[in-house]
Amino acid sequence: MSNIKAIKRDNTSSGSNNKLRAEGLVPAILYGGKDPNKNISVEKKAIKNIVNSDAFLSKVLELDIDGKKEKVIPRDIAFHVVSEEPIHIDFMRIVTGKKIILEIPVKFINHPDSPGLKRGGVLNIVRRKVELKCPGENIPDDITVDLAGTDIGTSIKISSVKLAENVVPTIDRDFVIATVAAPTVMKEPEKPAEDAVVEGAEGETPADGTEATAKDGETPKKDDKAKDGADKKTEDKKPAEKK
Repeated sequence: MSNIKAIKRDNTSSGSNNKLRAEGLVPAILYGGKDPNKNISVEKKAIKNIVNSDAFLSKVLELDIDGKKEKVIPRDIAFHVVSEEPIHIDFMRIVTGKKIILEIPVKFINHPDSPGLKRGGVLNIVRRKVELKCPGENIPDDITVDLAGTDIGTSIKISSVKLAENVVPTIDRDFVIATVAAPTVMKEPEKPAEDAVVEGAEGETPADGTEATAKDGETPKKDDKAKDGADKKTEDKKPAEKK
């Protein structure tokens, strides 16, 4: 539990608040319970490491207001539109025995002990936060989901998660928090076959730069045979006798 020092402030005007911000303080208000509301301010550097976390609005803090300590929980925070620095925070007192509804972040552990993830499965997170109804004195920091033993096709439901005593979900059904899904393999598109180069195609020239002619001792090509045969027939044909 983080301990944050706070200072009571009496002047709540815009000018006074801007002056506090210039001094590195963040104006805030404390409300809830039987005690009256208190206008306070906290040091910006004291909350800098936790204010941007997902669990800030469900994190139990201890405010030290002029020596008096109170357990509180942040309920709202305002940021500057340009600098995105915190400019105001609402804190609510935690009252023992009184239940409060909070969104608690989900934390997954033991990834290496999951057979499904070892085989290339993917953890598909359905809910990163779960809304719970908690007693003021028993607010969990997170919801821990153990992935040990989970295989591909496993659905992790809220009923399989161990919650703290008297902590219950606000949704009245057994909903899914995450699944271990099968890997999606993207098939690479086949490359188009290259056009086959026809040997001896028209217009091609051999590498040595000479014309493509049959070498001595080689069998003439079919076209050459047909040409020789035609010439032979012409020679063998007798001239027509004169009448």
